[in-house]
Amino acid sequence: MPTNHQFPKTIEIVREGIANKLHLGMQVYVSQAGNVIGDFAIGMNREDEVLTPETLCSWLSSGKPITAAAVFQFIENGKLSVNDRVSSIIPEFAARGKEEVTVAHLLTHTGGLRPVSSGWPHRSWDEIVAKTSNTPLRKDWTPGENAAYDPALSWFILGEILQRLEGKPIDQIVRQNILEPLDMVDCWMVVPKHLYLAYGDRIGVLHTIVDQEFRPTQGHEEVACRSASPGGSMRGPISQLGNFYEMMLQGGVSRSGRQILSPESISQMTSRQRVGMFDLTFQHKLDFGYGVIVNSNRYGAETVPYGFGRYASDDSFGHGGAQSSIGFADPEHQLVVAAVANGCPGEKLHNERFRELNSAIYEDLGLSDSNSEG
Repeated sequence: MPTNHQFPKTIEIVREGIANKLHLGMQVYVSQAGNVIGDFAIGMNREDEVLTPETLCSWLSSGKPITAAAVFQFIENGKLSVNDRVSSIIPEFAARGKEEVTVAHLLTHTGGLRPVSSGWPHRSWDEIVAKTSNTPLRKDWTPGENAAYDPALSWFILGEILQRLEGKPIDQIVRQNILEPLDMVDCWMVVPKHLYLAYGDRIGVLHTIVDQEFRPTQGHEEVACRSASPGGSMRGPISQLGNFYEMMLQGGVSRSGRQILSPESISQMTSRQRVGMFDLTFQHKLDFGYGVIVNSNRYGAETVPYGFGRYASDDSFGHGGAQSSIGFADPEHQLVVAAVANGCPGEKLHNERFRELNSAIYEDLGLSDSNSEG
């Protein structure tokens, strides 16, 4: 059983964030070699409602690796290749200079779609796919030669690729192929209507912070919970995101012994497919595998966005969610960390908050000596 008293520095960081009005509360999950050593929630879901480890929090972009894993299942089955042109599956995507964009470009954020609003969750899936397919490349862009993190558009296209190959909605593909086999039973890309009503106050509330006041976003409302965004609408208790990363560290095998991904797929996903490229969105160098960030402390441990803290080993991999969450695995230490805060204080304060949080976890576990960077 987890003993949360092992994490005094970590808990102090969470409580300092509450005192400084960075968040109302936070869920934190830590496991090592498959053993759960920390699983706790501190603070409030709303100002009058306690946050618990069972609250279904919004992960935003921390859910992207799950969609990427679904893509790799299709690759393993021979239905898809990372080198396939997107237009070979979605012909209309070739419009406006995108003929050469491949699946690999989308997964490494080198495709170069011009940043426009998707309209999610108020536009329909088909409208979003049509709009994205008609979106031009960034000016003077050659796919694969430049980098710019794409928060949403590429992920709708990746979802559409799987839908066209499988004939099922992307949320059902992810649910059946990944979430249920990993016992991530309270995790959803789209929450079924009857469960949205049944979950009630277990649906987590994300807040923006304006003049030190917490203002709920619309992320917990039915329109968002019932609409698929393969790059941003995953939600659930953050501990269950830990199940996914534990599988990634165990050669693709779930706790129940089911093979979710092959070791070869995991190696491809988590190795540096994009190295040393300056990201125009983040305004920082950042290395990517396929659908995951690979530890980029080499470019500035105190400045890297979506970082894993100061002490994560060089081959650590994972993903962050905008101003809110993180999930990552450290193979050298067989460590999994997943955390979500329900306050969005701005990118700078968020990155500082999670840099301190992730670093404190290593310090609490006595892992901070061998992997200090920069």
